Amino acid sequence: MSDEPRLGPKSVEGEKPARAGSIRGLSLRAVFPNAITAAALCSGLTGIKFAIAEEWSAAILAIILAGVLDGIDGRIARLLKAQSRFGAELDSLADSLSFGMAPAIIFYLWTLQDLPRLGWFAALAFAICCALRLARFNAQIDVDEQPHKSAGFLTGIPAPVGAGLTFLPFYLWTATGEEIFREPVFNAVWMVVIAFLMISNIATLSWSSIKPRRNVRLELIAFAGLFAAALLLEPWWSLAAISVGYLALMPLGLIRYAKIKRQRLADSSER
Repeated sequence: MSDEPRLGPKSVEGEKPARAGSIRGLSLRAVFPNAITAAALCSGLTGIKFAIAEEWSAAILAIILAGVLDGIDGRIARLLKAQSRFGAELDSLADSLSFGMAPAIIFYLWTLQDLPRLGWFAALAFAICCALRLARFNAQIDVDEQPHKSAGFLTGIPAPVGAGLTFLPFYLWTATGEEIFREPVFNAVWMVVIAFLMISNIATLSWSSIKPRRNVRLELIAFAGLFAAALLLEPWWSLAAISVGYLALMPLGLIRYAKIKRQRLADSSER
């Protein structure tokens, strides 16, 4: 075992731990990315406040804003070379609250409270699975052998993605006005399924594993611009499309990882 001290959790999945000498204190330049993490935490918890007031759209948008902020705080920290153990710990706690507890409470208040026992158990399952996922991620930081990570994949779906996928019935309910999407039994099952996917061992795509061909990159830029416009014009349909698209790509991640795994086995057998 190495004598180097364990460095605790990281701000972003896939990020390499900082060196021991860089985590002894919180530098002034580290204040900005940590302020963004704190803003993400406040946004997630504010979503609960909106849900209590039955302002459902504002509650969901608060969670989405928390996800956007969570996606940039670690990158800004790396850009400023301001990674710290304090920031990593804060990020992990913020994720648990913003993408575990807050979505569970919002979803319960929106639909699951019509099933007082089963609905609450579904909400608890989601919050617990989010915490377990983050704990597993933190515990594996110093583990050298991580097959999914070394191949550029994630293990299970990330916490922010899990929160976004959980609200898919809400996106459809808001876009269509159909009460079927607010059916508590269906939503309880849906929340448990997403909770399971967060703690599952299946390989899922990460940004590093998505490498578009050079001959379609201009088309992707154009598509991204049009999709940004769609988010402004039809936000709920657009969010539903993102969620369905992510779920549709999950089998692709499994196929690509299985191919890499077979190639690794073939290479090891030849040695």
